[in-house]
Amino acid sequence: MLSKITKFFTEVSVELRKATWPWDPKEKGFKKYKELIDSTIVVFVAMMLLGGFVAATDIVMNNVMKALNAIF
Repeated sequence: MLSKITKFFTEVSVELRKATWPWDPKEKGFKKYKELIDSTIVVFVAMMLLGGFVAATDIVMNNVMKALNAIF
């Protein structure tokens, strides 16, 4: 049992060394997290645009359904 746990943490350590992290460890302060902050801003803007599109589509479809309901 202990050997399985040790093997697991060894493999996790190996995989974490392969990962690319969204910050530069050589930088200090907020510059260190520039890529992370930029990516977060991109995701936020994309979600706002998607939310706006869904809201606009909902309003248009609501009006279409009201018009169809009035006809029939």
